[in-house]
Order: sequence, then structure tokens, then C-alpha cells
Amino acid sequence: MSEAATGDNGDDEIVTVNFKVTQSFLDKIDGTWQGRGFNSRSEFIRYTLRDATEFPTFDRDELVALLQAEEDIGEGQTMSAEEAREKFGTDGDE
Repeated sequence: MSEAATGDNGDDEIVTVNFKVTQSFLDKIDGTWQGRGFNSRSEFIRYTLRDATEFPTFDRDELVALLQAEEDIGEGQTMSAEEAREKFGTDGDE
């Protein structure tokens, strides 16, 4: 995942940014980057920030909705495609 190591084109100056987080949050960050195959914490943070700036339309509400849908599926609370079309008023040709 080293493509996340630097900026967009290599011509930009590399600067150091410092920020504070709680130890428990840092522990979560470390567990996440190590578990996902990043080479370093910095690489993971750069990748995550780049993703957030390039795709800003995916917000917390959408994440909560996705997590709720996963929970519903796990609990067997699903509906057929036909039920969904009736509920949401679509004809299925889209």
C-alpha cells in the first residue's frame, strides 16, 4: 500500500503534521493499520485522510445506515426485492 506514502505528484513539499489523540484511540488506529496490511501508522493515516478528502460524500449517517442494514441482515430482518419495490415505489427497471 505504499502508493499512499506521499502526495499527489512528488513535486509537493513533504511537511510534518502533529495532532493529539487519546491513547485508547491510538491503540485502535494501530490495530487497524496493522490488521489491514499498511506498512506504518503514517501510511494508514495519509491513506485515510486522502480517502476522506477525495470521497467526502460518504458521511457518518451513511455509515450508520450501512451498519444498521448489516445488523438487520444478521437478525434475519430482510425483505424481498418485490417488497422493497413496493415499499420504496420503484419499478425495478433502473
